[in-house]
Amino acid sequence: MLVAQISDFHVHPVGQMVYAGIDTNAMTRRAIATIAALDPVPDCVLVTGDLADSGSPDEYGLVVDILSRLAMPVFVIPGNHDRREAMRDGLAAAYPYLRQAEDFLHYVVEDFPVRLIGLDTVVPEKVGGAICAARAAWFADRLAEGDGRPTLVFMHHPPFVTGVSGMDATMCRTDSAFAGLVESHPEIECVVAGHHHRPITRRWAGTVGFVVPGVAHQLALDLRPGQPTRFILEPPGFALHAWSPETGLVSHVAPIGDYGPSRDF
Repeated sequence: MLVAQISDFHVHPVGQMVYAGIDTNAMTRRAIATIAALDPVPDCVLVTGDLADSGSPDEYGLVVDILSRLAMPVFVIPGNHDRREAMRDGLAAAYPYLRQAEDFLHYVVEDFPVRLIGLDTVVPEKVGGAICAARAAWFADRLAEGDGRPTLVFMHHPPFVTGVSGMDATMCRTDSAFAGLVESHPEIECVVAGHHHRPITRRWAGTVGFVVPGVAHQLALDLRPGQPTRFILEPPGFALHAWSPETGLVSHVAPIGDYGPSRDF
């Protein structure tokens, strides 16, 4: 099974840019075209939040149009720039699984050899995320239903510290039992996230925690405590998570852009 992961589109109304003139719409379209051209073709694509920049209906209309270029199933979850109800209203016709839960945009996908569990970590009007008691209980119930099948969990905010203090201040807040819940389910191959706009991997709660780069601007890497977040125009990227019964899940990060043809050594 091959899963592509992309994140942090920050789609804007037509004609607008973000920050220092970054055309996030064009860069998102380039990312989608890159994934559509992959060989082998991914079985599905995960989009780990911040599809829209301000959560407006016009932005979600653009998101639907951009994602319609992908022939494989696409599974989206909200980020802190998204607006939960506007996202459901704008995307549920194309992605009816967004109606699977009443209060949050989380769901389970049972169609593949690896179960996919998408968690909604959004706290309205806040940059940071959270798994509240209700969401934790839903997650525990879904894990209990899995009978130990290999599982990939995807969310917007990482639930673990990364060492980038400006972003760690806006991570997914959980209670002390959440990491224990993950650790008690060794079938969880990986917990993948977005939000941080750069590739990060760490061992956490008995599994692997993974953060994918953004498809446009990146977070400038600064491991000094107390530093503010800054963006940088490093190459954007996406991830490919390859699973087989023999290897489990193996994750690769690929840049987006034309870096010339591959050559024989």
